[in-house]
Amino acid sequence: MRLSEKNGQMPLEHYDDCITEASVTGQEADVVTAVELSERGATHTYVQRFNVTYEYPVAFTRDLFTPVNSVFAETLALQEPNRCHKIAVFIDDGLRSSHADLPTRIADYAAARPRAMELVAVPEFVTGGERCKNDPALVERLQRRLIDLGLDRHAFVVAIGGGALLDLVGYVAATVHRGIRHIRVPTTVLAQNDAGVGVKNGVNAFGQKNILGTFAPPFAVLNDAAFLDQLDDRDKRAGMAEAVKVALIRDGAFFAWLERNAVDLRAFRPNAIDYLIRRCAELHMAQIASGGDPFERGSARPLDYGHWSAHKLELLTGHALRHGEAVAIGLALDARYSVLSGHLPEGDDLRVWNLLSTLGLPLFNPMLKAVDSQGHHKLLRGLREFREHLGGELTITLLAALGRGIEVNEMDEGLILRAIDWLANITR
Repeated sequence: MRLSEKNGQMPLEHYDDCITEASVTGQEADVVTAVELSERGATHTYVQRFNVTYEYPVAFTRDLFTPVNSVFAETLALQEPNRCHKIAVFIDDGLRSSHADLPTRIADYAAARPRAMELVAVPEFVTGGERCKNDPALVERLQRRLIDLGLDRHAFVVAIGGGALLDLVGYVAATVHRGIRHIRVPTTVLAQNDAGVGVKNGVNAFGQKNILGTFAPPFAVLNDAAFLDQLDDRDKRAGMAEAVKVALIRDGAFFAWLERNAVDLRAFRPNAIDYLIRRCAELHMAQIASGGDPFERGSARPLDYGHWSAHKLELLTGHALRHGEAVAIGLALDARYSVLSGHLPEGDDLRVWNLLSTLGLPLFNPMLKAVDSQGHHKLLRGLREFREHLGGELTITLLAALGRGIEVNEMDEGLILRAIDWLANITR
């Protein structure tokens, strides 16, 4: 369709091409006025249809805010290269001890490029970890902060931290001015290979995880490998669980690679960690782009394999379990369930357990067997909550093979309890 050469807009006579009359009830006529429709009681329904293409870079670099690294500056200029961009930066408080000079380095980086960016305030440390997603007052404070700083929809909100902080700041950015550009700088294995590359954000509320949130693709994701150098070993291991997950549902060859390199991964060999993160990120990006449902309008959630129990375990343990640790337990649990339900060959569940165990991930927690005062298993509530999250129709991803997921619409609670017993016995 030709655009107007004068102002870049579509000529008026072509607008009708974008509107489809879906259904008409009542007497039809070639030309019907609004008054005539009202008098006849007729109803005309039109379908508004348009497409929006989303595109954002996922960069892998090192020492993002050193003077010679131009990745951050080039990212700001992607859409408006001649504009001086306002930026506000929020940093995970967990980085304060290991990267205390980070606000200064960011300020120096911006000061060296005054025509490209304006740092509207000193970069601010914010509570990270799951606690930040449980604090509605923090959400409101950050929303107010963006407004007070005078940020508009051409500005940038930069979040530097783990997956929880990225979720929080992404939600804040998406809800101020109906969406301020958001740049993620993930600093953990889990955030770089999974949480940081997706299109979701959210916070916890009403006793449920991620119950408030939006689908808002970031402007860019900038992975800085240097942040992993001083990452706690426990957090490094926890992030590997998401790589195992996506390998199990999408890439058997990657799963086999993980098995062969598990010892190097447990020792955090840089080359092995680097490949794990990149391949995992690639698979997540491919699923989002080509899976047919990037904004999860349907009920299938292949990237949530193992997560129905993981989310509940996080809550039951008061977040004593890291997200990745809870996911590892969920992966092993659903692998065993896949065998018990006849979808996965016997012995493949043990391969999953062995890999996760070799990586050093926990594979059992007492809360798996916790019961309430009526003797009901608390973990099974997670299944009901997952169903409600999906809109009433349960869809769970199980395994048909190591590298191929399968969707089912029901789970046998008796088999789930047997799978829990299997985990308890094998993990002794």
